[in-house]
Amino acid sequence: MTDTNRWLLPEGIEEALPPLAERLETLRRELLDLYHAWGYELIIPPLVEYLESLLTGTGHGLDLQTFKLTDQLNGRLMGVRADMTPQAARIDAHCLQREVPTRLCYVGTVLHTRPDGFAGTRSPLQVGAELYGHFGMESDLEILRLMLRTLEVCGVESPLLDLGHVGIFRQLAEDAGLDRQQESDLFDMLQRKAVPEIHACLEALDLPARSRGHLAALAELNGDENTLAQARERLAGAGAGVFTALEALEEMAARLRAAHPGVALHFDLAELRGYHYHTGLVFAAFLPGNGQEVARGGRYDDIGRVFGRARPATGFSTDLKTLVRLSRCPENPAPAAIFAPADPDPGLEAAVEDLRRRGERVIRALSGQTGDAAAMGCDRVLVKTDNHWTVVDA
Repeated sequence: MTDTNRWLLPEGIEEALPPLAERLETLRRELLDLYHAWGYELIIPPLVEYLESLLTGTGHGLDLQTFKLTDQLNGRLMGVRADMTPQAARIDAHCLQREVPTRLCYVGTVLHTRPDGFAGTRSPLQVGAELYGHFGMESDLEILRLMLRTLEVCGVESPLLDLGHVGIFRQLAEDAGLDRQQESDLFDMLQRKAVPEIHACLEALDLPARSRGHLAALAELNGDENTLAQARERLAGAGAGVFTALEALEEMAARLRAAHPGVALHFDLAELRGYHYHTGLVFAAFLPGNGQEVARGGRYDDIGRVFGRARPATGFSTDLKTLVRLSRCPENPAPAAIFAPADPDPGLEAAVEDLRRRGERVIRALSGQTGDAAAMGCDRVLVKTDNHWTVVDA
């Protein structure tokens, strides 16, 4: 590296300078207060863990996004976390071992090998909440509502909520008798909405006509709530798991409409985000004009089995830095501050301490420094009048 570019950061790695850093920290506190009010307990997982723990049940995608390194103490392979959800699952299953429903939340930087998401960052500031120990519509709804409230707190307005259910594709793949490779190939085509490829793939497989029609229909079953009625018609004759999933989506839509009358709902039965570890409802929030989701989540039961306890689980996560970029809230004005002179007077020391105790921001001048109160971002100054220090406008 030459002397002229020592300041460069790696691509996709960014730092937060004033006032962005203060905005991020303010929102972090507000969100943690929100989660606390809903009964979620804060956890702070480690930045690195042994690789097998970080990647448990998450599929190939997270493996590719995880930086690996060798532990110099014992030679074992470690990973820098790319997602905090597996860590939360480990903490619930192995560390807490509760029988009651457990609500956990977290905020922390994760690291990706490649840019991911709307902002193209490799170092998201991940915010999330997970609910363990309950299988049912109530916990899915709570997590969805908390995700919507998170977006609201961050000033992200009018999100489109996209809903799907991995149980539909799983049941259709089972009905068709697809092997693991065939299922994986078709899954990839569905994610890309590659309709010609899907039809060519299905034609090449020795499948019953009904199964071929069901799988081909998935790529077209997306849109408003009428999509669910269409799915019942086009997937008639499929296994019971398909209709159980459709009923769950219908009930969730009704409950969301009741709790959030203005929310925009979209259904995509071929959207299988997190397919390799999600087990039920999946969801994501989008904003008009942005192709990447700004928050995502879903049900992922039994991920804690490898840690010793299989528990129902549902949760969501988002990137706080992305939410700040997309926020429509006006930037906070620079905080008011008081400029105190470089004077050793004990009375000044007492005045400064009293102001700080009352929540004021006081900046002390340093002997010989350049810059007056305005240059230091202060709108008021401490001046001595009749042996008393008082605050006056700058």
